[in-house]
Amino acid sequence: MRTSTAVAAAVVLGGAVTACSSSDSAKPAPTVTVTKTVSASSRAKAATNPDDDVLKMGAKKDVDDAESGVHITVQALEYQQPYKGPQPQKPQDFQGGDTWATVNVKVCTVKGDVEVSQFPWSLAYEDGTSVEVTGSSGGDMPKPEFPMGKRVLSGRCAAGLIAFPVDSKKRPERLVHQPEGGDPTEWAIPKT
Repeated sequence: MRTSTAVAAAVVLGGAVTACSSSDSAKPAPTVTVTKTVSASSRAKAATNPDDDVLKMGAKKDVDDAESGVHITVQALEYQQPYKGPQPQKPQDFQGGDTWATVNVKVCTVKGDVEVSQFPWSLAYEDGTSVEVTGSSGGDMPKPEFPMGKRVLSGRCAAGLIAFPVDSKKRPERLVHQPEGGDPTEWAIPKT
């Protein structure tokens, strides 16, 4: 999200001005205060709504990295909390949740080859907290699983479910995809 804010600062300059008089009586000298307002340059962008860059669930995002010669599309298709399929073992205490939620995602290569993983994906909550993937895969985890460390050739796709251990009493606000060194892409998670 890009958020620019205007910066305003007040700088107060004080100075004492002494008055000359012919009398020897000690009168306090008058004080002069000068206030100068400094504003952000006209090149600064006005503050924007942080939801402006958040996509709706199902939307596809083009990611073109001309420097590395890679062009992909990233798509978040669905969020389920709790996961409605066959239930895996409940998350363990150290994983931080009491139920599993899943996101169904798809990454396609338009140009170049990429290696996909679950690790760039996370859930973001309104209070600023987030839930990362556990790295758990196989066994009784929800199927079909989004791959871990799979090379996807040009013109091909990788799709599947990513499971997150979540608190059943809280619902995330956004799904975030942020590959290492890349910009984040966010999708709004429906309220119900």
